[in-house]
Amino acid sequence: MLKLIKNGEVYTPDYIGKKDILITGDKIGYILDNIHMPESFVYVEIIDATGKIVVPGFIDAHVHICGGGGEGSFRTRTPEIQLTDITTGGVTTVVGCLGTDGTTRTMTNLLAKARALEEEGISTYAYTGSYQVPIRTVTGNLQDDIILIDKIIGVGEIALSDHRSSQPTVEDIAKLAAQARVGGILSGKGGVVNIHMGDGHRELQFLEEIIEKTEIPIRQFIPTHMNRNESIFNRGIGYAKKGGIVDFTTSTTKKDLEEGETKCSKGLKIMLDEGVSIKNITFTSDGQGSLPNFNEKGQFIGLNIGKVTSLYGEVRDAIIDEGIDISTALKVITANPADLLNLTQKGYIKEGKDGDLVLLNKDNLEIDTVIAMGKVMILNGEILVKGTFEK
Repeated sequence: MLKLIKNGEVYTPDYIGKKDILITGDKIGYILDNIHMPESFVYVEIIDATGKIVVPGFIDAHVHICGGGGEGSFRTRTPEIQLTDITTGGVTTVVGCLGTDGTTRTMTNLLAKARALEEEGISTYAYTGSYQVPIRTVTGNLQDDIILIDKIIGVGEIALSDHRSSQPTVEDIAKLAAQARVGGILSGKGGVVNIHMGDGHRELQFLEEIIEKTEIPIRQFIPTHMNRNESIFNRGIGYAKKGGIVDFTTSTTKKDLEEGETKCSKGLKIMLDEGVSIKNITFTSDGQGSLPNFNEKGQFIGLNIGKVTSLYGEVRDAIIDEGIDISTALKVITANPADLLNLTQKGYIKEGKDGDLVLLNKDNLEIDTVIAMGKVMILNGEILVKGTFEK
């Protein structure tokens, strides 16, 4: 069935005014001022977007889809994510990853969950590896994973400057980046290296050294959790001005914010005021990952779970609380990750792109309707599609 979204104000993410959008199958077929369908034509579902803003489906490029954690022993391993944990946040594309645990959470488990979520209706990709170096892959070789496995688009999350990392050398990280880059070039993928930045004193030192001393370009790396404390955030400003990517994690706790973590919406405002290009900033949720709490001795004392719904929540706060233009704020979860990861069908509302759309209520910018690959997942706030094991 065709789907016609009428009378919405469209952000591609750039604003193009009031338009009608016709979705044909799983693609955006036409974007016109007015699309008229004959009343006798019954094979079209019309969605009235009057009073609504139409934006691209959101991309969350850092989600622990098969669960994460375990820093407090086996009972603290977080469960697998469910479909509506994702779609209720307006997210239509996720990139799955492993974290601290690369033993009981495996690459085959990650790929199986990615394929399950795609069967349920959203687009999925994955990184190969986890915190540890040498990394554990599917084929036995990082480059082969990226080239030969359709869903794998890069490597990560590799831990640096963190007491949970395997303490790799600069040379170890440079070699990983080189393999990932060539794998991406040969397969038409991003081939990025997703870096978990801990709160250790070395911060971005390894990445800066690799960029200075090798031919690996700065945008090959995506250092995430760059808002975890004031020191690394401030260092990230200079890094981003050199062309580097800074990724902010939207899942947080009240305690973390009180102890110096920068709220993403405020961090975006500060970066832009400092002259950082919006193209160099992304948000990810760290959804379903554990948010562990350690004392000054590095001992585990508790945890929370990351939420995908926090992703758009911080973008909305950036618009409403920080006064950032809608088009600008949206780019950190649409166009920017799509361009960085070479997801050529994602991140934009454009004829021929995938039919991933989110309708927001214009008065409060809350999520009203979510369409993934041309399928309506949420309509007027009502969940229409649930995961296989959701009630």
